[in-house]
Amino acid sequence: MTLQSYIANRRFWEFGLFVLLILISLGANLGVQWIDFMRSGTAFDGSVPIVLEVTSHIAMALSLPLILWFDSLLPIRLLTWKNSLLAHLGFSVAFSFSHVFLMYWMRVAVFPAVNGSHYHWANWLGDFGYEYLKDFRTYLIVVALIYLYRFVLRRLQGEAGFLSEQDGELQTRGVSDRFLVKKLGKEFLVRIDEIDWIESCGNYVNLHVGSRTYPLRETMTRIDQRLVPMGFQRVHRSAIVNLDRVAEIVAFDSGDGQAKLRSDATIPVSRRFKQELRDRLT
Repeated sequence: MTLQSYIANRRFWEFGLFVLLILISLGANLGVQWIDFMRSGTAFDGSVPIVLEVTSHIAMALSLPLILWFDSLLPIRLLTWKNSLLAHLGFSVAFSFSHVFLMYWMRVAVFPAVNGSHYHWANWLGDFGYEYLKDFRTYLIVVALIYLYRFVLRRLQGEAGFLSEQDGELQTRGVSDRFLVKKLGKEFLVRIDEIDWIESCGNYVNLHVGSRTYPLRETMTRIDQRLVPMGFQRVHRSAIVNLDRVAEIVAFDSGDGQAKLRSDATIPVSRRFKQELRDRLT
């Protein structure tokens, strides 16, 4: 599998990796409990440990997207890292509450059917504090893995920056119609008019250039303002297209539509931008 094929299907692979990590953690925790039983010389009754671990991991899997959501609202950046870390520290309490709430009520529902007993916390404050300490550790690990993954992916994929935002001799020559791609310690130039389309991706936008995709740390609003005079058009809240690359516009009964590019890419067109797109293409 090539890097470009991975990028094209990255959501699928990321979801698969997410599920795999959850399953590995579940298997590892059950394995540790089995070893503890073996060391104590008692028979291993797996019903309760399995229920405890499965409910915890299901609740964790349902709660982890909250971290991605919050990080998209308040990413950790170099200039504001202290405030971002404090905000994440506060949000870790909400994350832990989500995990504990889902886990607790799943156990309440499942325990009577498993061993005829009832699951109950006699000391909610103390038990939640214990779970929060574990969830806080998980929160830190997940955030670290997210940023490490993004860093490695950007290094392999190449990260773009507009030359007008760079210092040096190239800027003085006025080559603002290009962007600079940094990839594995190397730098090369790509013309802006070679971009097929642009999509929103969290704190970045992805520049689609032929079969390649380059992330650029920029907002859709700012890049829209910058590129509209250069032959680009916003067609969706998460997509901008190069007008020279549009081969066909397909209208739907709902009022929305899609733009088919010469590269065979299909881009959604919302009704808000459809008429403006037609006007600029005529």
